[in-house]
Amino acid sequence: MLWRVPRSARLALVALAVALTASAAAADESVMLDGVAAQVDGKIVLVSEVLRSVAPQEEAMRRAGAPESEIAKLRADGLERLIESRLIEEIVDKADLQASDEEIDRAIEGIAEENGLTLEQLYASVVFHGMSVEEYRAQIKSDFEHRNVVNAMVGQRVKVDDADVRAFYDARVANQGSEGPSVHVRQILRAYGGPSKRDQKTACAEAGEARSRVLAGEPFEQVAAQVSEVAPRDGGDIGWLPLKSVAPWMSEALKPLEPGDLSEVLVLPFGCAVLQLVEQKVLEPVSFEQAKERISQQLWEQMVEKEYRKWMEELRARSYIERRGYFADAAHFGDSTFPVRGAPAKETAKSP
Repeated sequence: MLWRVPRSARLALVALAVALTASAAAADESVMLDGVAAQVDGKIVLVSEVLRSVAPQEEAMRRAGAPESEIAKLRADGLERLIESRLIEEIVDKADLQASDEEIDRAIEGIAEENGLTLEQLYASVVFHGMSVEEYRAQIKSDFEHRNVVNAMVGQRVKVDDADVRAFYDARVANQGSEGPSVHVRQILRAYGGPSKRDQKTACAEAGEARSRVLAGEPFEQVAAQVSEVAPRDGGDIGWLPLKSVAPWMSEALKPLEPGDLSEVLVLPFGCAVLQLVEQKVLEPVSFEQAKERISQQLWEQMVEKEYRKWMEELRARSYIERRGYFADAAHFGDSTFPVRGAPAKETAKSP
């Protein structure tokens, strides 16, 4: 099996209101003027790269009145993603896992076809959303190389047992259709209280801002990936659910919706949510043989993701990572003491 970019992520590439591809290098003068957020072995991450990568989310959060501690957490998360990208780049170079131009061409053709676009229309959308064709190809190349690293470093040693596939089928698939209509739902959730350190007003304002972005034309999956605290890696997709088994608050919110519609902002005891009804139907029973390959792939991807996170932490531990200035205390981004608006902070580093 091969790890592949989730469908929600592939669709998000078309909308392109995502972070622009990080620069591979910068002149010394630019680094001096811009500032270095982190050094990762022999590579650097610029402050401007971090700010650019989180700009859409930061703008939305500021409009919603998010506190500076939340903005600091967003920026620190953005830096950690870029640090991970630099580590992946090193592995790509050392293990010769570069993506070829032919692979990139095929991937872009596939994205265009999947979304009913010609190549010309896809590239026009790219330019319209503020990314050059070269930057777009660089993003696809980065996605491919990330996949290559995942497959090479952890994918080959992950095995899915037939017993696990059968157990998943029996628990989640075998009774499809016997419980009446099912709904396919996506969700954006902003928590309040507890570890989130948000109040209800802020959480609901942020959920409302996310809803407005979707109504304005941004794909739900893209906004959820940036904002939601439920299934962000899957674009907020929480899958198919038997309608009679969902919680009453969700059932009531979904009842008036047509496929594609959004709920209003729902105030829950733990957060503020927006739902999207993707589809509703009675699911047809699926035999084990019909479902086996899909379930195997799904379980394999889940196991690979878990092993990848473990491997990445090991890689970080043996790499030199130094966060500078504003980002020096990135490991404590959830703490209210995290510096804001350029305040100086003690530098931290991990040594080999």
